[in-house]
Amino acid sequence: MQTTHRLADMLRFQSTEQYKFGIIMLGMACLLFALVTIPAGTLTLGLFGVLLFAVFVAPRMTLTLPRSELYISFSDSVVFFTFLVYGGEMAIVVAFAETLANCIYLKRNSNLTGKWVLLFNSSLGALVTAFAFAIYYLVTWGIGQHGTLTDTRSLITALGVISIAHFLASSLLVSVYRRIKSDADTLWQIWKKECLSTAMSQITGAGLAGVVYKLTTYADPVVMLVAGGGIGILYLSYRQSIGDINSAFDQVEEAERQKAETERTRRVEAEEFAGQLTIALSKEEQANKALRKSERDFAHAAMHDSLTGLANRKNFGDVLRRLIAEYKVDPSKEFQVLFLDIRSFKNINDTLGHTIGDKVLTIAAKRFVRMLDVKDTVARIGGDEFAIILRGLGSTSKAEKVARRIYQNITQPFSLSGNSITVDINIGIAPCDVEYDTPEEILRDADIAMHYAKEKGNGLAVFTKELRERFLERVRLEMDLRYAIDRNELALHYQPIISLSDGRIVGFEALLRWYHSDLGMIPPTKFIPIAEDSGLIKPITVWILAEACRQITKWQAMAPDYRSLMVSINISGKHLGNNDLIDDVQRAIDITHIDPSSLKLEITESAAMENPEHTVNMLKSLKTLGVQLSIDDFGTGYSSLSHLHKLPFDTLKIDRSFVSSVGESGENSEILQTIISLAKNLRMRVVAEGIETESQLHVLQNLGCDFGQGYLMAKPKGREETEKLLYQRPSWLPDAPLAEYEQHISDTYDAHLPVF
Repeated sequence: MQTTHRLADMLRFQSTEQYKFGIIMLGMACLLFALVTIPAGTLTLGLFGVLLFAVFVAPRMTLTLPRSELYISFSDSVVFFTFLVYGGEMAIVVAFAETLANCIYLKRNSNLTGKWVLLFNSSLGALVTAFAFAIYYLVTWGIGQHGTLTDTRSLITALGVISIAHFLASSLLVSVYRRIKSDADTLWQIWKKECLSTAMSQITGAGLAGVVYKLTTYADPVVMLVAGGGIGILYLSYRQSIGDINSAFDQVEEAERQKAETERTRRVEAEEFAGQLTIALSKEEQANKALRKSERDFAHAAMHDSLTGLANRKNFGDVLRRLIAEYKVDPSKEFQVLFLDIRSFKNINDTLGHTIGDKVLTIAAKRFVRMLDVKDTVARIGGDEFAIILRGLGSTSKAEKVARRIYQNITQPFSLSGNSITVDINIGIAPCDVEYDTPEEILRDADIAMHYAKEKGNGLAVFTKELRERFLERVRLEMDLRYAIDRNELALHYQPIISLSDGRIVGFEALLRWYHSDLGMIPPTKFIPIAEDSGLIKPITVWILAEACRQITKWQAMAPDYRSLMVSINISGKHLGNNDLIDDVQRAIDITHIDPSSLKLEITESAAMENPEHTVNMLKSLKTLGVQLSIDDFGTGYSSLSHLHKLPFDTLKIDRSFVSSVGESGENSEILQTIISLAKNLRMRVVAEGIETESQLHVLQNLGCDFGQGYLMAKPKGREETEKLLYQRPSWLPDAPLAEYEQHISDTYDAHLPVF
């Protein structure tokens, strides 16, 4: 397309140049013909005056009519006047000279540009003038008036023919040139638009030439002078008027222009304002969209867990509230609620980091969803706790089957970031019941069942009302235990520890008792686990340390042979895992001024082996305080001998289960023999607890056990009763003859010893 346009422009340019060249050739031919045929008698001073006027004055006297494209040109008048006075040949020369001078004047004022423009316009003027006078000669020759300009009628005829012929020739040639140069309009449209208005100039020029011709031909000098002066004054006056009119028009146009500029400025400002308003509205719409999206996201976030994408507690509660209401209306719409807790999830966070922990929760959530129907609901309640609503099962047994399937699926090991991970869970099941009015009630009971499953270690449990009573009792005990110290409800009982070789008392084991103000004596087996789980065991142990150390210090001052009495205090595994234990023991020693060697800390085997590396460091730090250390309940845990010999224990305490299994004749004592031999090899003293019969005592004595405690020697007693016993100095061992029994026991052992 662009190539076609360039080709058309090139052809149009070539045609225009050819047209110009043709006009120039014809015009120059006419000029040459005129110069050759000029009569010699016409070359007068008057002719030179006319020629000078045409070249220097006429181009500057053109008057443009205000508010139009019409103008009064004295150039045409000069050409017409020259024809009337000096003939057509001289008129062609004057036309060429006048056009050339006029073009030079316009080009000097930068109003005329282009190649060959001077020669083209001058040649065109000569050609048009030659054509006009040729037409005049033909017309006047035909009507027989050639050369007769004596009367007004013949003068008007001559000027009319010349001016019309001149106009038609010039307008036609110019229109053809415009048409060749640009084919946007037709020849008629170009002539009507650009050339028709020049007819007025031709007619005015012809009329002025006729007036001047009459004056110069028939008037005397006075008339000519008066007429010339009048014409001059009229010209100047008209020129001034035209100037004023043009000035006024210019002012009006300037005002209109300023008004248009103001309107344009206002329009631009309005467009800019409209654009800014559009942008503002667009931004507002975007903000509204973002706000609506934020509202949707906020609504979703308010009802879903951000980590797993599951329903959150509120969402789960809303679903559960609706199901409870439906069940009260229609009991056939049964459902079951499962409460799930990931067992030992804290260990994953502590050992592998919270990032891995979050991924574990996400994987667990996906497994839950895959195991359920679309109608079921699963939610993350918080932390490592999840809840599930099972619908349409019809019975609790079916819910148990689903729960076991979930348990089996979730406990399958998987690999995550190079770590092999196994997730174990506890599941509590709460069936729907008409007694439930709120989601919190059924979630509470499912949670109770879950804690019972955790306590029993069997994975899942179904809620019963007995579990609720047990749980409520536990909750009450936990709440009351928090204030037991302040209410002076806690007390220590002391059980003597006796040397089995000579029967002297070497110390006591401090045993905690709780005298509840309403419920009476609470068994340690019931409240100690509560204290362990709730974290209350730490402040309670701090109280025991201070109370026992204070009491043993008083008893040591009772008599010289009591100065070496010691007190054994049980230390919880929860407290052992906390570095505060060292400060708590040091504080008790500082407050009571007890000899550190009089204080023995008993640590269960299972607690010591839970984190052997930490236990070794902790026990070594405790040993630097000067206290004694004892491993309690030995044989019931999972001790590793590779770690046991590293632990700085002074005493090994045999669990009562091994002592109670010994028969009357010393049977079933092999484990005792092994434990005592192990302790001796590790350079530890041995304490046996739970001695209740003389046969058990004699077996232990025969095996070389160092110390013992049990109901056979003394039951645990309160502070005052224990103090009375110290004053009474009873015989702590039975008085039965020992020699014969020892021989019997020795024979029994020999019979059971393996032969090597």
